[in-house]
Amino acid sequence: MEKKKLFFILLLVICLLLFFIWQGIYLPKNPLGKEKIFTIEKGQGFFKISNSLEREGLIRNRFYFNLYLVLTGNYKRLQPGNYLLSPSMKIPEIAKKFVLGDVIKGKITIIEGWNLKEIAQYLGERGFSQEEFFELVKKDFSGEFNFLKDKPQGLDLEGYLFPDTYEIGKRESLEEIVRKMLKNSDKKLNLELREEINRQGKTIFEIVTMASMIEKEVKIFEDKKLVSGILWKRLENGIPLQIDATITYITGKKTTEIPLEDLQIDSPYNTYKYKGLPLGPISNPGLDSILAGIYPEESEYLYYLSTPEGKTIFSKTLEEHNLAKAKYLK
Repeated sequence: MEKKKLFFILLLVICLLLFFIWQGIYLPKNPLGKEKIFTIEKGQGFFKISNSLEREGLIRNRFYFNLYLVLTGNYKRLQPGNYLLSPSMKIPEIAKKFVLGDVIKGKITIIEGWNLKEIAQYLGERGFSQEEFFELVKKDFSGEFNFLKDKPQGLDLEGYLFPDTYEIGKRESLEEIVRKMLKNSDKKLNLELREEINRQGKTIFEIVTMASMIEKEVKIFEDKKLVSGILWKRLENGIPLQIDATITYITGKKTTEIPLEDLQIDSPYNTYKYKGLPLGPISNPGLDSILAGIYPEESEYLYYLSTPEGKTIFSKTLEEHNLAKAKYLK
C-alpha cells in the first residue's frame, strides 16, 4: 500500500513538473507585450542569449529557454543578427526565428533604367562595397541561371539585375543581394517569354540589350512597343540605330543634348558609328521594356524622338523627323 502511495505521489510530482515545464515553454510571458529589437552578437553562446532574453522581459525564465534548445538540439544553431521579438511569443517561436536567421529586414529599391555604376553608387551609400559589387557583376552565374547562358563571355551583368524593391537582411551579403536580383530576372523571363524569343530566332541577350535601350529612350509602354518596332526594323534594313542613350552610356554624361564630337567616339556602344546592336545592354530594364522588346508593334514609322517633357514624336521620313527636331528640340 505504501508503495502504491509513493508511486502515486511520484507520478503526481512528475506530472506537475511536466506541466510547469510545458507552461514555461509554451505560455508567453505577456500576451499583450509590445515588440522590441533583440540582438544576438556574433559568437554569443545560448546561455548569454537566454540571460538577455529574461533580462529584457521577453521570456519567463531562461531555464525553460535553455531546456527547450537542448531538447531540440538547436542550442548551436542560433544565428547572429537583429530580431524583432515580443513577450507575446512562445519560446519555440523565438527559437525558430533564431535558428532560421529571421532577422529584421530593410529595403533597397533599384530603379528601372539604372546601369551598374548607378546601382553601385546606390548600394555604396548604404554601406556596401562598390569595389566588391563590380567584382561580383563580373562573376559567371550562368551555371545557376540558364537565362545567362547566351550572354557573351567577358561581359558583366549589365542588363540582368532586375529593377525592383528588395527586402534585405541586416547581415545579408552583397553576393546574396546580386543573386536575389538575378533570381527575380529568372522569374520574370518565364517559359512563355523564352519560347517566344526562341520562336523569333532571337536570343535573351539580344532582347535584354534592346530592352535596355528602350528603357532609356521611352517612358510609356505603348510608345515603347512602337519604338521597339522601329529599332528592329532598322536592324533588319541595315540602318544604324542612332540611339542617344548609347552615347551617354559611353560618356557618363547626364544630358539629352549630344555634342557632335561625342557621336564620333570609337566605341562598340556607339550606335551612330556602328550598325547593329551595341556590344551589350546599357541599363537594367524593367518588365515593360522587356515585353516591348519581345512584342514590337509594327508601324510605318522609321524615326522617333523624345521631347524634354518625355513625349515621343514619331516620323515616317527623315524630312518629317528633321521638322520634328526643329519644332520640339529648340
